[in-house]
Amino acid sequence: MKCIILAAGYATRLYPLTRYKAKPLLEVAGKSILERIMKKVDAVREIDQVWIVTNNKFAESFQDWSNHYTGAKPIKVINDQTTSNENRLGAIGDIQYVLEQANISDDVMVLAGDNLFDFQLKDFVSFCTEKGTDCISCHALEDLDELQRTGVVEVAEDGKVLSFEEKPPKPKSQLAAPPIYLYRRETLPLFAKYLQEGNNPDAPGHFVPWLIQQKDVYAYQFAGYRYDIGTLDSYETVQKMFAE
Repeated sequence: MKCIILAAGYATRLYPLTRYKAKPLLEVAGKSILERIMKKVDAVREIDQVWIVTNNKFAESFQDWSNHYTGAKPIKVINDQTTSNENRLGAIGDIQYVLEQANISDDVMVLAGDNLFDFQLKDFVSFCTEKGTDCISCHALEDLDELQRTGVVEVAEDGKVLSFEEKPPKPKSQLAAPPIYLYRRETLPLFAKYLQEGNNPDAPGHFVPWLIQQKDVYAYQFAGYRYDIGTLDSYETVQKMFAE
């Protein structure tokens, strides 16, 4: 199994903090966001390679970070060659870029480089192995404003995904779906098909409603919370929470 960490954004909403520093490299209570994510990745026995996909602006910073990383998994940084929000590939475009450049033909876990979460990724992998299908993650969230800023999923009693909407104005459920996915190797060619059809390449969640029209996808519901660091306010809130 391979792991792709999406880190090619420019995080302009976090300026001036991210003017010269990538968001995943910001520290939360003394450790970078990326280091905290990698601690969860390191615990997944099945993962044997991690790819961090970033842009031309921050590629050198991520390479420097990976050179000093002392965790269990080998890490490679891949530069998608974009230089601004105007020419960025989008998250789904970046996934396809890594699949092509690295010639990946294995199961792939995809994670956003700016989300922290309470649960263990190894439990997510166990769930996906049991189901034998592509899987997403979800958790209960009552706050309407937060639901309107994330993916929202409807699931059947057995966990099968019935619908998925990215940032819906009227959420159909209280199950938020963070950018934590596991795709089977046979699904990987569908990323190219999705993009060739002219679908939205931006947020990674846009792929899911298209995918469930092609095949079954299941949702792993975890307890606890997920922390999406997208604004200065959210960053300060997470800083305080982890410090405590």
